[in-house]
Amino acid sequence: MYQALVDKDVSYEGTFIAAVKTTGIFCRPTCTAKKPKKENVEFFKSTKEAILHGYRPCKVCNPLEKPGETPDYIKGILQEINNDPSVKFKDWDLTQAGIEPAKIHRWFLKNHGITFHSYQRMFRINSAFKKIQNGDTVTSAAFDSGYESLSGFNDSFKSVFGVSPSRSKDQQVMNITRIETPLGTMYAGAVEQGICLLEFTDRRMLETELKTLSKTLNATILQGANKHFKQLTQELEEYFAGQRKMFSVPLFTPGSTFQQMVWSALCDIPYASTVSYKQQAIKLQKPEAVRAVANANGMNRISIIIPCHRVIGEDGHLTGYGSGLWRKKWLLDFEKSNDQLAINKNHLNA
Repeated sequence: MYQALVDKDVSYEGTFIAAVKTTGIFCRPTCTAKKPKKENVEFFKSTKEAILHGYRPCKVCNPLEKPGETPDYIKGILQEINNDPSVKFKDWDLTQAGIEPAKIHRWFLKNHGITFHSYQRMFRINSAFKKIQNGDTVTSAAFDSGYESLSGFNDSFKSVFGVSPSRSKDQQVMNITRIETPLGTMYAGAVEQGICLLEFTDRRMLETELKTLSKTLNATILQGANKHFKQLTQELEEYFAGQRKMFSVPLFTPGSTFQQMVWSALCDIPYASTVSYKQQAIKLQKPEAVRAVANANGMNRISIIIPCHRVIGEDGHLTGYGSGLWRKKWLLDFEKSNDQLAINKNHLNA
């Protein structure tokens, strides 16, 4: 952990808190402040433990905040855009609102990989697409979404969706959003039917998953709002707070019949429990298909909610987790610890 602190290793974000005895300050693993000597550091599992031991949060890395959390001034702007997609924030508007344009542009490039103005354009085209899907005319969809001419709207629409607005009925949009968690940033994807993607942003094969979903669903992937994101975010927050053991947000999981069977079996694994790949195969009445079951687990695109982290090797070792074995261990330890707390509380109440 000390080496991770020195290296500012982002893969350890969420796994420990480093407290400096000589200053009385605690930091996250990626803190950029000057590193203390090894003998002056002690480590805790959470900020709560560090606070209970008399330490105060670092002002450099702000360990009490979620890494990458959206600043309040950006939340306000995003809310205005959500409420009215025709709103256009130019640099002059940002300056008048007391926001440095370069600052918001840097934030969007860092966290979304696109500029703020590109985000606005994508949101407008996404809004227009949904209006057309819901039966609005091309003309009303274009002007209600802030476009000033039909020709400009048609060109923008075709460059994104590959078809003209009038021929877009067979297309659908898969919306993407970022969700901050104690284990790092996740990408969530959703279509009308439900959540179809929930992965950590550094997950291996994420790009392949996105391409596969786009092809399978005949969907264009756009950053933007979706009616399922609010429920998903709330339920994830409750899960990480130890207040939720089962999820109810609608899911949409296209895949083969065998994959559907495997993913359904994953959802039957109780909270804070584990099974081996062999046990999973036996339950599916396919004891000879251990490898096929493991492969189907690996194709699961909805982390945590479809809990493939609860499947381990037959010898009890942790294996096969695309978002990192350290996250798998964290999730299992977290669930077991939280479950034990609930048991102890029930005993006390009894």
